[in-house]
Amino acid sequence: MNPINTAVPHSARIWNYWMGGKDHYTVDREAGDAYQQIAPQVVTMARESRKFLIRTVTFVAEQGVRQFLDIGTGLPTYDNTHDVAQRIAPEARIVYVDNDPIVLSHARALLTGTPEGLTEYLDADLYDPQTILGEASRVLDCTQPVALMLMGILGHIPDHEQALSIVRRLQAALPSGSYFLHYDGVDTDADLQAAQKGYDDTGAVPYVLRSREQLKAYYDGLDLVEPGLVSCPLWGPAPGTTPEPTDIYGGVAHKA
Repeated sequence: MNPINTAVPHSARIWNYWMGGKDHYTVDREAGDAYQQIAPQVVTMARESRKFLIRTVTFVAEQGVRQFLDIGTGLPTYDNTHDVAQRIAPEARIVYVDNDPIVLSHARALLTGTPEGLTEYLDADLYDPQTILGEASRVLDCTQPVALMLMGILGHIPDHEQALSIVRRLQAALPSGSYFLHYDGVDTDADLQAAQKGYDDTGAVPYVLRSREQLKAYYDGLDLVEPGLVSCPLWGPAPGTTPEPTDIYGGVAHKA
């Protein structure tokens, strides 16, 4: 495992900073502030992404899903996947997957849950989906529905065809009745693209903003749940609210 480098900004820590968390350093706050000066909507994007996770995990748990495979989980903050799922179904099983030493150092905070359920953490790489599936199968019953979660992680794979290949290999292993939960940033805003380029130039792990059409390809072969692939605030908002769209898109799809 690589040592934690506190001299270079880190995407998980910056995202944590934007979300109002505590796990970040001066270098992360400086990079986050510089990004925000160019694209101030990024803080809204970060916070709306967590609200989207809460709503989508709630939705699939209410459909009866009791198993969650959350890959690229990032740093724990509030209402993590196990918190949401086990509030609805205390017996829910959650497997978090990441290969980031910073996230690994916080794994104990993730490895808490209800006595009836189970919460595990795998140190594994998204580029190796077979290992992920093999290790996850020790915890999850892969003959029963699983919610596969790829939240804000696929942009870290520079090549879109490779990202598609990984997604399809993971989805192919899901049994009927499973769900795919996903979001990523889109390339529709020039300020956001400029801010991302400035961030990538710091030497941190880059992130690729993609078109909505590219993101939609991740759902091929699955049945998108209404309202489809949309700006995250527009997916299942609370009744009576009028959320504003932002440049992070997500959706939920069902495997028949």
